This record gives sequence, structure tokens and C-alpha cells, in this order.
Amino acid sequence: MIAVTGAVADAAYIVAAMLFILSLAGLSKHETSRRGVVFGIVGMVIALAATLAAITAGAWGQPQATLGLGLFVVAVVVGGAIGLWRARVVEMTGMPELIALLHSFVGLAAVLVGWNGALYDRGLSGALANIHHAEVFVGVFIGAVTFTGSIVAFLKLSARISSRPLVLPVKNILNVGALVLFVALTVWYVMSPELWILVVVTAVALALGWHLVASIGGGDMPVVISMLNSYSGWAAAAAGFLLDNDLLIVTGALVGSSGAYLSYIMCKAMNRSFISVIAGGFGIEASKKSHDVVGEHREIDAKSTADLLVGASTVVIMPGYGMAVAQAQHGVADLVQKLRERGVEVRFGIHPVAGRLPGHMNVLLAEAKVPYDIVLEMDEINDDLSSTDVVLVIGANDTVNPSAAEDPGSPIAGMPVLRAWEAREVVVFKRSMASGYAGVPNPLFYRENAQMLFGDAKEKVEEIVFQLSLN
Repeated sequence: MIAVTGAVADAAYIVAAMLFILSLAGLSKHETSRRGVVFGIVGMVIALAATLAAITAGAWGQPQATLGLGLFVVAVVVGGAIGLWRARVVEMTGMPELIALLHSFVGLAAVLVGWNGALYDRGLSGALANIHHAEVFVGVFIGAVTFTGSIVAFLKLSARISSRPLVLPVKNILNVGALVLFVALTVWYVMSPELWILVVVTAVALALGWHLVASIGGGDMPVVISMLNSYSGWAAAAAGFLLDNDLLIVTGALVGSSGAYLSYIMCKAMNRSFISVIAGGFGIEASKKSHDVVGEHREIDAKSTADLLVGASTVVIMPGYGMAVAQAQHGVADLVQKLRERGVEVRFGIHPVAGRLPGHMNVLLAEAKVPYDIVLEMDEINDDLSSTDVVLVIGANDTVNPSAAEDPGSPIAGMPVLRAWEAREVVVFKRSMASGYAGVPNPLFYRENAQMLFGDAKEKVEEIVFQLSLN
């Protein structure tokens, strides 16, 4: 019976793995994203059911295994309850830090599985024992780096610590030294698996994970999220090898590879070195040049903004994290509808790293029922901005900063941005003149064709919609 149950579980794991692949494929497009989520949910349900069936078969009449079955059920119930609760109460603005925190759980689980593999004698010998020791060591290292790195990302994204990068005088030496030490300790542990070596590598990995992410600035945090997603996948795959679980290996590899590829795409979009970012800003030193912007800004009110929009034939809206914080997406959708009813061509320009999570703005706009066909990526909209009458920058900052294109000494120099300043008129929705998340002043605010609309984005958008209804 146990053999039959194991075969059924393996077959179920294959089905679940296929569903996870279909889930990733579905999530790549707006139109199929809901179906992709459903595939993922069904795949996870099948995986849990198959695991439960396998444990039940193995636990039949064995008190110790029955305890494991009980712990499995408790873990699923408690974890599921917490997950449902967090899914119901979390705001979209809190998703980046929540995801970072979830990555830390995966890393911690990998560390615990690795230590369990080290403490539990499986009776292996020869080459198999050496492979097992290597699996333990690598799994603990990746898991520990993911754990502390994700915690630092959570603290930065939730503004509990500064988003500025930590730049130690010898930070590159520290990072490379930790990796060299890891390789040396791995060889030592495989040859002589003593626990004190595992303790040392755990401590080194925890410190490295903290330093890697602490060394990355706020402007690169969306890349950090996808990077940590990749790390958590490889940590899960390492745990799968230790637990002899094929599904965990496949799932971890899917998450690890897709996260790494997404990080690469985002680095290309930001003109960042992929190796530099994943190595904790390797080779990037703090700029010693002052980037203070001097000038006078102009202000505009909601009524004047409405008048400006009425007289426009083309409008481009560029949302950012400020729109998410103000929860202004529904008001923006109403504004789009009002303008389109008047015959105004309205489109959105979305920067690849707008917000603090890849796809953050797209999800918000989809939630507000904004038509997909008017939501364009940066490369699709940039060439049209010079012929655009009005650009509304709602809560964005770093992604529309001219310094990236015009100031070689800027910390964001070379980063592709939305060229909002090329439009005839620009209205910037902001609470204040403060710099963005990357901490870089924005000269756009002082341009002759730019005006500042201060206040809560949601309230200001609703005021504009009201003024449009009066005309």
C-alpha cells in the first residue's frame, strides 16, 4: 500500500509541477493572470493533498510517524489561517514588504531543514555521504543569506530603517571574502562534517545576507525583491534535495530561475549591472558630489488642472508609489473615463520599476478596471511624449527624473526614465518637494513647463473629476 501511495504521490507531484509552470505562463500577461493564479492554487492544493496521503500511508501504525502527521496538519491549518488573514488585511502598498517577509520564511525553513539533515544520521557512506554533506552546507548558506537579506529588505521597504545604501570602506572585500570563506568551509565540511563548521557558515551567511541588501539603495529595491525571490527559490530547491522531494526541487528551480531572469530584465531597464546588484552593489561607491537642485517651482490647483485637461487633446498619466499610498487608482480611473468621454486621448506610461514591486502599478490599474490597451510600457510611450499636451505625474519621482538622462554625476545616471519633461505641460502630484525613494532631488519640479499640485493624490484627483463634471 505504501509503494502504491508513493507512486500516486509522485504522479500528483508531476501534475502539480505542470500547473506551477502554467501558472507562471499565465501570470506573464494581464489577460491570463487570473487563470495563472488559479493554476497555482490548484497545483498547491494537489501538492499538499499528495504529501498528506504519503505521510498518512507511512504513519499507519507508527506512533513517531503519526506525530509527524499531526504536526503537518497543524502547520497547514495555522499557516493557511495566517495566510488568509494577511491576504484580507494587507494593502497594495504593503505588498512589497509582505513579500520580502515571506521570502525570509523560506530562507529560515531552508536553514532548519539543512540543520536537520546535518543532525539526522541517514547511514550514508562514501560518495553519497559527501554529496549529502554538500547539500546540507549549500542549503544552509543560501537559506541564511535569504533570511537576513529578506529581513533587511522588509525593514527598508516598510521605512523602519533608512533606504540609503550602506557603503563601508571595504564592503567589496567583505562580500568577496565571505564567498571565498564559504567555498573553503564547504570543502572542509565535506571532508570532515563537524558541527562547528556548520555554525560558522551559518553565522557568515547571516551576516552576508544582511550586508548584501543593506548595501543596495532604495532606487534598486524592486530588483532586490525579485532577486530575493530567486534566492528563496534556490533555497527551496536545496531543501528539496535534502528532503528527497522532487516537487520542491522543481518548484524551487522554477522560482529561482524566473526570479533571476526578472532581476536581469529589471537591471537592463534601469541601466544597472546585474552582477553589481546581486552582489550588493559591488563596485559602486558613494558619490561625493552634491546633487542639490536650486530653483523656484510653480504651483497649480485642482480647478486649473481641470481646465488644462479640458483644453488638451492628448494626456499621459505616469503613476508611482505615491498613487498606491494614497489609494488614488479608482479616482484616476474615473478621471480617465471623464476625459475619454470628452474625446481626449488618455494613456498611461508605466516604468518597469514604478512603485516598489515589479508590476505594482499594473496591478493597481487593473484593480481599478483601467483598460489594458491604454496602459503602455516606458519604451512604448517615451517617443510620443514630445507631442503630448499634458502629462500627469501622480506620485512618481525617480522614474521621471531628468538627472538620469542629463547629469552624468547623478546616482541614477544612465537609468532609463519616462521623459515627462518633453510634454507641453506637466502637472506633478506630490505631498511636498521631498526627494523620492532613491533620495535624489528631481529638477523636473523646477522646469518652466512643470507645475506642482500639492496634497493627497486621491483627494486632488477627486477634486479634478468634480471640476470636470461642472464643465
